[in-house]
Amino acid sequence: MLDINQIQEILPHRYPMLLVDRILEVSERRIVGIKNVTTNEPYFQGHFPDYPIMPGVLVVEAMAQCGGVLALRSMSDRDRKVVLFAAIDSCRFRAPVTPGDQLRLELDILRRRGGVIRMQGRAFVADRLVAEAVLMCSVADKPDPDA
Repeated sequence: MLDINQIQEILPHRYPMLLVDRILEVSERRIVGIKNVTTNEPYFQGHFPDYPIMPGVLVVEAMAQCGGVLALRSMSDRDRKVVLFAAIDSCRFRAPVTPGDQLRLELDILRRRGGVIRMQGRAFVADRLVAEAVLMCSVADKPDPDA
């Protein structure tokens, strides 16, 4: 299990773009994370004021960040790496995510070839599937700021 401080040691994201609060399970090929959806999330002010719904793109971003933890956690030089989105396939939104929900993010590696990783992602609220997608990312070197 990883807490928010350990997640921040792996991912470069920070508030308001850090969308993973806890990692419950992690292995070489699978990760399960949690995003607690609270009413004070900045996007709820405009999406939508009378019916707050977490934007679907942010649900997918939360899945991708969870996958980023999986991709980077075992790399000794992860502070010099960045995980970049390469593709989103077969994305489906099944139900809205609203304040008070706890989003459970499950990702399984389908294929890893060099620095390119393809993962099956699913997002659940309780036992209800709310979103799913096949995500592809590329692990790249960060630009050297001194170069």
